[in-house]
Amino acid sequence: MKLIEFLPKNQTCKIISNQLLRSATSIGANLIEAQASGSKKDFANFLNYSLKSANESKFWLGLLRDSGQANQDKIEYLLKETNEISNILASSILTIRGRRKF
Repeated sequence: MKLIEFLPKNQTCKIISNQLLRSATSIGANLIEAQASGSKKDFANFLNYSLKSANESKFWLGLLRDSGQANQDKIEYLLKETNEISNILASSILTIRGRRKF
């Protein structure tokens, strides 16, 4: 959210920042829903929604990076963090579904 506050106020950045904010906050919201789920299947589904949101967030961050509209160091840091979150979520999903990653 801090990154978005420092983006230029042009139309392109407004659209990308809205999409990024939506997808990034969806990661956490779906994790909370997963914790409150009533079954293993629902838990895995909410983790999967979080993973999809993390992957979408990587896309928007990549667009910001490639367009040069944001601080490159901050974008690279956020991309790295988001990639790590994606890896954790993917590994968790595979474990829950009984297909451990080797």
